Amino acid sequence: MRLGRRELLMGSAALLLAACAPRVPALRAGPSRDVDEWATAPDPGYDAWVLSFLPRARNAGIPEPTLQAAFAEAGFIPAVIEKDRSQAEFSRSLQDYLLSGVSDSRVENGRAAMARHAQTLAAVEATYGVDKEAVAAIWGMESSYGVRKGDVPIVSALSTLAYEGRRAQFFETQLVSALRILAAGDTTPRAMKGSWAGAMGHTQFIPTSFESLAVDFTGDGRRDIWGEDPSDALASTANYLAKSGWRRGEPWGELAQGASGGGSGGRVIQPDGAPAFRVYRNFDVIKRYNNADSYAIAVGHLSDRLRGGPPLAGLFSSERPLTLPERIELQEGLTALGFDTRGTDGNVGPGTIQAIRAFQASRGLPQTGFAEPSVLQALR
Repeated sequence: MRLGRRELLMGSAALLLAACAPRVPALRAGPSRDVDEWATAPDPGYDAWVLSFLPRARNAGIPEPTLQAAFAEAGFIPAVIEKDRSQAEFSRSLQDYLLSGVSDSRVENGRAAMARHAQTLAAVEATYGVDKEAVAAIWGMESSYGVRKGDVPIVSALSTLAYEGRRAQFFETQLVSALRILAAGDTTPRAMKGSWAGAMGHTQFIPTSFESLAVDFTGDGRRDIWGEDPSDALASTANYLAKSGWRRGEPWGELAQGASGGGSGGRVIQPDGAPAFRVYRNFDVIKRYNNADSYAIAVGHLSDRLRGGPPLAGLFSSERPLTLPERIELQEGLTALGFDTRGTDGNVGPGTIQAIRAFQASRGLPQTGFAEPSVLQALR
């Protein structure tokens, strides 16, 4: 259901009575979804929760016009709950995470994006003292350089999670923060989109982080991390890293075998089933953005690749990178043989990695998952 202006201003006895009616169970989608994956669905319990939330929002200082605009088209999204319940069902090895997160296509696209926004990135680096490659790497990991910013309406997502999610208080806090952002005029309810869990824009800020760390780098009076221009998002990310203690010019880390040092606060870590890394202070700064070793290693290594560094020995192929047409040919060849890559666009993700491994197993080859010339040759 979508709450309109009248329902927000009225006590709406009808809605409260509806809340006592039997719940409409959320639809459980199969492998494929309808076109509108994030469609809202009637849920009387959600409607009653919104009515109980509105006084709390008003007490928190949210203006009435903001509440009316924010909830005019908001509603319960079953797919958000589905995602929340299933997100921890599987885990990937560090190697698989890096193979997709720091793929050749992500490196190529990142270098192209840095070239397009060279002036902005240089200004951001000079202003905040954060290496531009690190900022670009987070941009790449979070939204593929703005290509996948997320299309979930944030007010609907956060109110859905606050109503029925596992961390109701956390998501209600984020919802109130999102409403304050709307009240400040940084964006509109329709433009405020992001991930199902409430992260927003080019570099996926949650609302409370946005409130404390987002900046208006363009000087247009709005902190716009959602639009086509990534300037505010890149500067906001640099501000986040700077406030977390980033040291410009220092490395994040390196493979422990043959480590050359050069960073402060060095220590050795070894993720499960992976080589040992010597990591430094900037590694921990990246973890302030996302508190996972695999994420920090991926961002750090992607930043090295964007700077022109080589792939990590032992975790990536030692062969030359495939060109985009060759990656597409590889995916099409695997798919034709029944090894589904879940797409043939040349972007090597988890589906392609698993398809390569399945193909290699069928031929009695080492199951590396590498998208490399020798695999393409075997397909031919």
